[in-house]
Amino acid sequence: MAKPVHPIMKRYIPIVKGIAGTFGSNCEVVLHDFSDLNHSIVTIENGEVTGRDSNSSMTDHSLQQVKAGNTQKDTINYSGKGSDGRTIKSTTMFIRDEADKVIGCLCINFDVTEFAIAKRALSELLDFGGEPIKEDKSSKKINDVLSEVVQTKIDEIGKPVAYLNKDEKVKIVNQLDGQGVFLIKGAIDYVADILCVSRYTIYNYLDETREDK
Repeated sequence: MAKPVHPIMKRYIPIVKGIAGTFGSNCEVVLHDFSDLNHSIVTIENGEVTGRDSNSSMTDHSLQQVKAGNTQKDTINYSGKGSDGRTIKSTTMFIRDEADKVIGCLCINFDVTEFAIAKRALSELLDFGGEPIKEDKSSKKINDVLSEVVQTKIDEIGKPVAYLNKDEKVKIVNQLDGQGVFLIKGAIDYVADILCVSRYTIYNYLDETREDK
């Protein structure tokens, strides 16, 4: 016969499934009911991370917290080791009833062993073993300089190009004109392409801004 579950605890069961389904098999999610600490698990997803099932008890870390009464504050992102030595990143969030009494907790145990190995491998791969080579700015191609200048002006507006209105595009063209960008061969076509307008529109923007000067 299944043991009774507090109505508040029942609300968390779909959350357990949702989190586990989102982050995959490396993410164990457990819902504990403190009314029976020896058989506290209400539901568990991806229990293979810590080798537990619905008949298991809490991890030693969580059990010690509860027995010591350290349930006032959630514990976020603490590290631990699985029984087979795997590196686990964990979070324990306590659940309270209407009277603010702690009745259980939601625990997330994420096996990050593979990520730790990948991090170490990438760190070694990206270690050049010496001083970084300084870029010789004088060797940059004109197209690279043009690209940087145009992108800087777009970034200053703070919007993706798709969301720029006409006034904002005119402003960018005006600033680029002031920097002499359109003296560079092919700049008109390049800016038109970046701003998603025709080259004739760029000429119109230039006419507008130059008339106001």
